[in-house]
Amino acid sequence: MNLEYRPPLWLPEGQSQTIIGSKLARYPRIHFMRQRIETPDGDFIDLDWNIPAQHPLDAKLTTGTASTPSPQVAEPVPQFTGKALVLFHGLEGSSQSHYAQSLCHDFRTRGWAVVVAHFRGCSGEPNRLPRSYFSGDTQDVSTVMAALRHRLPHAQWYAAGVSMGGNVLLKYLAEQGHQADFLFAAASVSTPTDLVATGLQLGKGFFGRFVYTPYFLTTMKPKMREKAQRFPDMIDIAHIEAARNLQEFDDCYTGPIHGFKNAIDYWTRCSSKPELIHIRIPTLILNAKNDPFIPRESLPTLRDVSSTVLLHQPEHGGHVGFSQGTFPHKLGWLSERLYRFFEGLV
Repeated sequence: MNLEYRPPLWLPEGQSQTIIGSKLARYPRIHFMRQRIETPDGDFIDLDWNIPAQHPLDAKLTTGTASTPSPQVAEPVPQFTGKALVLFHGLEGSSQSHYAQSLCHDFRTRGWAVVVAHFRGCSGEPNRLPRSYFSGDTQDVSTVMAALRHRLPHAQWYAAGVSMGGNVLLKYLAEQGHQADFLFAAASVSTPTDLVATGLQLGKGFFGRFVYTPYFLTTMKPKMREKAQRFPDMIDIAHIEAARNLQEFDDCYTGPIHGFKNAIDYWTRCSSKPELIHIRIPTLILNAKNDPFIPRESLPTLRDVSSTVLLHQPEHGGHVGFSQGTFPHKLGWLSERLYRFFEGLV
């Protein structure tokens, strides 16, 4: 494998590597079984699992809609002593996201157990509370980690986070320090470690204003309409409906509902970049320099990270792109990159 990602000639820059990579890539579909865990504040988090010798690998081998997670009573599996990967998805993502399907299928074919941890409200069912998820919710990560270690108590655990999920994971690792050493290693992909820079970036330019932001708001606003029906005194639906970008949305919902003054206060206090120096386990931070979501000048440098962190910043890749091959292309480079890092091959 060439560690320096090289895009196909027909995907020459960051926008195409991002958009085409997410919409047209070929990847196998993996079957998931769902476990619901309760949070200390009375909410729930859904975990989508595939464990060797417990679950079929491919979605096509199951009944019902392809790759639709199925409810299941989750019992501990103490006999599994292999490697296991937990994946934290990006903003408005899920176990059905292209990168989640691709990464989990590729690791599962290598004999790993895989699990996608959904942020609140992202598993296809509204969460119970007025609050939702945000990019600094390390308490929910702690809740997830405890559940994983209970389900597979003898597994060798690894963690990965994509985009927003990567920021939460990195922040968790920094806060935990050596207490996170039950993880053998971790990785973040296309992660905005400076949320202010990324939030402002997505409010500018043609693609930010008319492609990426509407893509997110298309699913975020309907969730708020549903919440407003249940909690009319706590959800300012008029201002949410009027939000034109993520800053305005976070100003009137995500920030205040989670205890922040506004979007800038939320983004500033939840950015992982100032805390990366405190990470104590082997961690890969992978960012393409042409990521249209993340200004190049906001990427972390060696001065920002501890000695256990490896920065990999290829020139190309877009935002969670890293596609390969001829049209319609494949997504194998990303999973191979993470696998090589986890196996100690740099």
